[in-house]
Amino acid sequence: MMKDALEFIIKGIVKHPEDVRVSRSDEKTPDSPPSELYDLRLHVEDVGQVIGKDGRTIKSINILLNALAGQKEEKFILRVQR
Repeated sequence: MMKDALEFIIKGIVKHPEDVRVSRSDEKTPDSPPSELYDLRLHVEDVGQVIGKDGRTIKSINILLNALAGQKEEKFILRVQR
């Protein structure tokens, strides 16, 4: 569900939605809460658009994901690649 929501949000922001690829993996470390890692593969022209000025856009997307997750103790890590 989160992957689909993230992909929907990203595709609404970028100029090249056909190039958006989202993949998910779990990161588990003994001393931190579980986290979901999302790799975002984007067209080179869209990277700046998704990150935003001072990272504001990507931080806002992360806040949206946390709101969608509700009471879950998971952390979301978004890694942007071109």
